Amino acid sequence: MQEIITHAVLHAAEDSVRMLPFLFAAYLLIEYIEHRHSAWLERALAGGGRFGFVPASALGLVPQCGFSAMAANLYGSKVITLGTLMAVFIATSDEAVPILIATPEHWDRMFVLLGFKLAVALAAGLCIDVLFKRLIPASVRGGYAGSMHDVDCHDHEERDSILIAAVKHTLHIFLYILVFSFAMGLAVEWIGEEALSAFLAQAGLFQPVAAGLLGLVPNCAASVLITQLYASGSLTLGGAVAGLSTSAGVGLAVLLRANRSWKQNVFIVGLLYVIGTAAGLAVQILGF
Repeated sequence: MQEIITHAVLHAAEDSVRMLPFLFAAYLLIEYIEHRHSAWLERALAGGGRFGFVPASALGLVPQCGFSAMAANLYGSKVITLGTLMAVFIATSDEAVPILIATPEHWDRMFVLLGFKLAVALAAGLCIDVLFKRLIPASVRGGYAGSMHDVDCHDHEERDSILIAAVKHTLHIFLYILVFSFAMGLAVEWIGEEALSAFLAQAGLFQPVAAGLLGLVPNCAASVLITQLYASGSLTLGGAVAGLSTSAGVGLAVLLRANRSWKQNVFIVGLLYVIGTAAGLAVQILGF
């Protein structure tokens, strides 16, 4: 037993430390974007109008941690539409992009994953705001009744410098990766790689269903786990698309605070889950 634990610890530490320089570089870029360009991103999101889902889908791919929270605030103040909000939530991957950037051998997987998420975000925004707008309850369509100048998307407390913020964020996610890598390594050592792979393979079409539910957890731990499983090959592309399409990070938590109607929030979360899971199932069935 001690030998199994020791091997799992060493393997987790080796894999996690190898990612550290790339992870720090990714978060340094993210913090630069958040510190220097968050106001511009906010204006671009709020100024999209009826077709706001188009810039929202593209900007949502930018690995900026506060973007989904910004969108939730703007939606709660009736500045953006439901389609724009949904496009941001679907395109956003929380911590997935920095983790995949930190492993160069998985960059091809990252681009494929982001390509699918962009397509799903655009399709969802188009259907919600244009093609099937009349099927959406008027109370949740959002719109342009509010003004972005009335929305406070930023914390006015003193912020860390770009470097310090990047270091803090890197260490925070590094610890998550270390813990999950250890847990996965322990499972492989204890249960056996073949048995674990067989269990996940038997899930088949249900992988996106389960991953979509996991993605709804408003915490970066969910996206870290989904990404780790995807990178290791334990989770299919369909499962990753589903889980990371529903993984809007703190955006869902902010939505519950910014939008006071619990009925609307239940509808939005349910719609996000249905779209994300359906997209994952489609990818799975088509054999990508």
